Amino acid sequence: MPGYLMEFFRSNPVALLFAVLGLGYLIGKTTIKGFELGSVTGVLFVGLVFGHFGFTGNPTVQSIGFVLFIFSVGLQAGPSFFAVLRQDGAKYFSLAVVIAVTGFSLALGFSKLLDLEPGASAGLLAGGLTSSPTLAAAQEAVRSGDVALPGGVSAEQVMTNVSTAYAITYIFGLVGLILIIRLLPRWTGVDLVAEAAKLELKPTGGVQDRVYGIPDLLVRAYRVTNPEIVGQRIGDIQDEFPGRISVEKLRRGGEFILPSPDLCLELDDEVCFVGLLNEFIDHGDEVGPELSDPDLLDATLESCRIVVLRSKLKKVSTSLARITERTGCFVSRIQRYGVDISLQGDVQIQAGDVVHTTGPAGRLREVGEVVGHIERTASETDLVTFAIGTAAGLLIGSLSVSVFGISVGLGTAGGLLVAGLVIGYLRAIHPTFGRVPEAARWLFMEMGLTIFMAGVGLRAGSGIIDTLANTGPSLFLAGVVVTSVPVTIGYLFGRKVLSLNPVFLLGGITGSMTSGASLSIVTGEAQSSLPALGYTGAYAFANILLTVAGSVILLFG
Repeated sequence: MPGYLMEFFRSNPVALLFAVLGLGYLIGKTTIKGFELGSVTGVLFVGLVFGHFGFTGNPTVQSIGFVLFIFSVGLQAGPSFFAVLRQDGAKYFSLAVVIAVTGFSLALGFSKLLDLEPGASAGLLAGGLTSSPTLAAAQEAVRSGDVALPGGVSAEQVMTNVSTAYAITYIFGLVGLILIIRLLPRWTGVDLVAEAAKLELKPTGGVQDRVYGIPDLLVRAYRVTNPEIVGQRIGDIQDEFPGRISVEKLRRGGEFILPSPDLCLELDDEVCFVGLLNEFIDHGDEVGPELSDPDLLDATLESCRIVVLRSKLKKVSTSLARITERTGCFVSRIQRYGVDISLQGDVQIQAGDVVHTTGPAGRLREVGEVVGHIERTASETDLVTFAIGTAAGLLIGSLSVSVFGISVGLGTAGGLLVAGLVIGYLRAIHPTFGRVPEAARWLFMEMGLTIFMAGVGLRAGSGIIDTLANTGPSLFLAGVVVTSVPVTIGYLFGRKVLSLNPVFLLGGITGSMTSGASLSIVTGEAQSSLPALGYTGAYAFANILLTVAGSVILLFG
């Protein structure tokens, strides 16, 4: 690197940070045999290189990144956390506990066996399980003084040990997890594609798994002349094309009447349908001649996002298919924790889900009244709640109680996570506050995490060569075990004890390790988005368990 640039970056930490982020994102876009390294890996690698050449990060900026990331994680998980707990929560909670406890025990055991430096056990756990919340919690616990340090060891040295151990074990944690996820079904004789196909073909009245909006939907009108459909209920006709055709208007004898599901069609009825083009091409002539009556065709289509509220779910069925068929609207996408959920089968919506819906304006209002809150100001972020919630989380984390003479508290990470969970949960009940659009939440989480990871790389880079020379090989092998054993045990536990379908189980394992990159591998292997249901089920619990584990393991090693 030219001397001018070296001096520029040393004297300008802001420029250094953004250079690491930019180069890291560029490297993260590199694909190896179809697998993208990802932003976290890229930023960590670039940070290590810069750190090796003596560049250092700003601890305050790193802490801001940590705060944004952890609080946003809680905010995202909050709306659905308690819903998951009440439904299949016991299974996914058990899976997350088994993986977290196994990884924790192995990391602590290797720390004692290899006589690792203070803090390295937390880095080993975080890297082996590819858990950024674990790393963030461990470093913040040291920085804030929540954990007592051994005599003669500085907080700076412990944080460097955490970062270095994480950097050494993270790469295999990421790549190894992906390899294991791919190989486990084959070793156990499971055909993921076939299993996913079975789940998707179940006759549960779901909607088709494709994305569409206003341009894909058409409004057509027909006169009923086919004797075969005379006398049929409108509800039965819509049931034949779930999520693809709905009756918007009906005129009989010159008068418009409400097209309720129980209403039977009569000869010469004039019916306005809203639906997909291919359905009109394939089945339009089964009704009768098409009409071009402006009064019948006057149906304005809109698209909106509906946030599902907990208070509404207590009064209605959680079956998405039944709700959409009844209201005649079309669902193109469901997001849970920012992850797209498959629309195949009888999808059960949960509080906090964001449902992307298209249909006539009046019908959309009906769906909003039934399940939640229609978001009109999608671009605005409630920064008042975000800022005060973050400050409250830091305050909660600072509180502690004395148990047998030992100070016990949630710590900074735990406090932020709890504050985020509570605000996210309350927003699912009262959507008038706490709005953080998907794009803004992604920016807070992504920018917060990568800023934090840049600091980790810069800190670890200065000592990674010495660590590799001294304990590198043994630490790397320990990381291999910490990655492989919890995943294998979790898979066997999920299959033999919890009796989870392997499609959901593998998604649950990636959620238990908070690894979005691995989820994309599972969905690719299964050729289905159904594993995302398992991912979201375990992800909510894993974030809490692994965040706490990052602080707790420092108490023992």
